[in-house]
Amino acid sequence: MSLVTLGVANLDRSRAFYERLGWRRSLASAQGVVFFQTGGMALSLFPRDELAKDAGVSPQGHGFSGMTLAHNTRSREEVDAVLAAAVAAGAKLVKPAQEAFWGGYLGYFSDPDGFLWEVAWNPSFQMAEDGAIRIPD
Repeated sequence: MSLVTLGVANLDRSRAFYERLGWRRSLASAQGVVFFQTGGMALSLFPRDELAKDAGVSPQGHGFSGMTLAHNTRSREEVDAVLAAAVAAGAKLVKPAQEAFWGGYLGYFSDPDGFLWEVAWNPSFQMAEDGAIRIPD
């Protein structure tokens, strides 16, 4: 996977939210879409109606979509800091950080469009300088 695109209700609102998290917009000259480099992958924001139209599906959706996005950290303390920064940027805290059954530490927030983000520290994951993770064999 190289790119995740979120269909958003208000492109300017969502761009501003992710910029308040400290993310730097890439390809700033692009019109009608916003890109952020996220380690070895990229995140794009695209108007929900237009994204649905492009895929040939209804833009109407509701409830849990069966997926979350994740931001992995290098420490437990960083989980708390990322969650606090997300809330300060306008996110809703969905689940405060807590010990995970698998030995890590995690919490959840939702962005302005309700996309769920897991913020986690996993002691088993190696993390590169650019934030890319390596899942152990």
